[in-house]
Amino acid sequence: MAELRKDPITGRWVIVAPEAPLTPKDFEPEPRTEPKGICPFCPGNEAMTPPQIAVRCPPGKPWRNRVVPNKFPALRIEGGLERIGVGIYDRMNGIGAHEVIIETPEHLKELADFTPEEFLELLQLFQERSLDLAKDKRFRYILIFKNFGEAAGASLSHPHSQLIALPIVPKRVKEEMATVQHYYAQKERCIFCDLVYQEVKDRERLFLEGDEVAAFAPFSSLFPFELWVAPKKHAAHFTSAPAPVLQDLARVLPQIFKRMRDVLRGPSYNFVLLTSALEDRNEEAYHWHIEIMPRLTRVAGFEWGSGFYVNPTPPELACRYLRGELTA
Repeated sequence: MAELRKDPITGRWVIVAPEAPLTPKDFEPEPRTEPKGICPFCPGNEAMTPPQIAVRCPPGKPWRNRVVPNKFPALRIEGGLERIGVGIYDRMNGIGAHEVIIETPEHLKELADFTPEEFLELLQLFQERSLDLAKDKRFRYILIFKNFGEAAGASLSHPHSQLIALPIVPKRVKEEMATVQHYYAQKERCIFCDLVYQEVKDRERLFLEGDEVAAFAPFSSLFPFELWVAPKKHAAHFTSAPAPVLQDLARVLPQIFKRMRDVLRGPSYNFVLLTSALEDRNEEAYHWHIEIMPRLTRVAGFEWGSGFYVNPTPPELACRYLRGELTA
């Protein structure tokens, strides 16, 4: 019989189907199609992107990564918000920032192939751009994400991630912050800290534990083989993560992507870094973390209509495959 599991953070219910679970071999590998034409992110094609915002380029050597404005931004940095009401509706200008982080000059390189040193540099760049944009008082939230593969929404195959600074706090983050603040008011503890502690202690859904961070499959995973990575010590803002946390994260993340590639045969995935709102006054309650979601199933009418998700692979089983305890 299927199980209903409730996410303690969002309150969302997930249907987990343990009777006839799907294993890695049940998910068809996604065919890769290389877009035709010249890649604007490859070395030598720098003129095809908007002027760069930041670049890491050792003296006398080619650049290692670049940050450029998105050529087709969801939001633009120029202008004022101009909040107005239109009858019962609210409207404001599409003000924000939309940047592209070109992760490497190597066109076919994946995060699974990054060394810890390369990943650390990328995480530091995430921090630097977030700190710079946080100075703009129009912005309330900064979201960093990566879409890998067509099924995850990627339009270019060259390794890149994106950063969007928003003038409002996303609804999902607001709801999570309300939940964690309520939990803290009742127990004087962070719910994420309790969650990480329990997953490390139980080890059933734990993929990998580092000195500073832990990677685990959430009890109520929305998607098969979904993993979260969170610091073991409480921290509300990713931008305040100290060097030891970033270094440990840079060791753990390439291992996650390599295992996902090996076990799931190179799936598309979404990578999202969730952190506290810029003006959050309750830093003791929220806990920044990363969510990695392979796109092995499709969200269809039932999910949209009910708000329920169906996960055909229990997270406990998914972790056994990712840890190498089972083979497909």
